[in-house]
Amino acid sequence: MLKVAWSPVYAHPLPEGHRFPMEKYNLLPEQLLYEGTLQQENFFEPPPIEDQYILNTHESTYWDKLRNQQLTPAEIRKTGFPLSPQLVFREVVIMNGTVQAALFALEYGVSMNIAGGTHHAFTNRGEGFCLLNDIAIAANYLLEKKLAARILIVDLDVHQGNGTAQIFQDKAEVFTFSMHGASNYPMHKEISDLDVALPDGITDAAYLKALDTHLPALIEQEVPDFIFYQSGVDILNTDKLGRLSVSLAGCRERDRKVLELCKRHHIPVAASMGGGYSERIADIVEAHANTFRLAQEIYF
Repeated sequence: MLKVAWSPVYAHPLPEGHRFPMEKYNLLPEQLLYEGTLQQENFFEPPPIEDQYILNTHESTYWDKLRNQQLTPAEIRKTGFPLSPQLVFREVVIMNGTVQAALFALEYGVSMNIAGGTHHAFTNRGEGFCLLNDIAIAANYLLEKKLAARILIVDLDVHQGNGTAQIFQDKAEVFTFSMHGASNYPMHKEISDLDVALPDGITDAAYLKALDTHLPALIEQEVPDFIFYQSGVDILNTDKLGRLSVSLAGCRERDRKVLELCKRHHIPVAASMGGGYSERIADIVEAHANTFRLAQEIYF
C-alpha cells in the first residue's frame, strides 16, 4: 500500500500575497482522493518529531533559537517565512512525516510526504522557505537505527540542495546528488557529492538525457540501500522561479525514471514534494499528482 504523510498543519496560512503556495498541501490530497488515485487509508498524519532526532542533524543553538522564537530579523528574512510558533510546529510535523515515510518505504518499497523537501536548511540556519531539513533528519534517523547503511539523496528540485550538501559534506554513508539550474537560487552553491548544473531554458530531451547519464551510473557505483527523492516541480516551463523549460509530460517522465530505477534495483525510496511556483496552482497540483499516480502504477 502507498502510504502518504499529510497533516492539516501543512497548509499553515501565510500573509496574503505571500508567494509560497501553501494551498497546494490541501488541494493535492483532495485531487488524489477525487480521482481515486488514493483512498483515505493511504494517508497517515504524523505527530511532531522528537527533539533528539532534530539534534542529530541541526545544531542545538539554532534549534533553541528557532523553537523559542529568537531568530534575528535578518535570520527570519532569510527563511522567507514570517516566524511564528505555528510555523515551527508545522515544520516538526513535516520532519516526522518524512521519517515515517522512510519507515513505510522499507515496508512497501515506496512512500511519500505531501510536504517536505526542505533542502535549503543547514545545520545552523534556515533559508529559502526551509527551517529544518526533513530528508537529512530522516537519513540520519535510518543510519542511527541501523535501518540503512548507504543512502543516496536524489535532489531534482530546480534549486541546488545546498543545505543537504552542507549537512552531509563529511558523512561517507550519505551521497548527495543535486541536478539543478546553474544560474538559479542559491547564488552561492555548496558542494554536493555530485552536482549537475543545467542551463536556463533546458527542455525535456536534454533534461532527461542528463538524468539518464548520471542517475543509473550513480546507483551502480554507490549501491545504496535507501534513496530519498526530492521531487520538486519547479523545473516546469510554467514556474515563476524555475527558469527551465521542462513540460508537464517531461516532469512526469523524470519521476517515472527515478521510481522505475528504484523498483528495478529493489531500493526503498521516500519522496518529498519540494518546490513548485507556477502561476496557476492547478499546474503545481497536477505535476505533484503525477508523482503519486506513478508510484501507484509502478509499485502497486
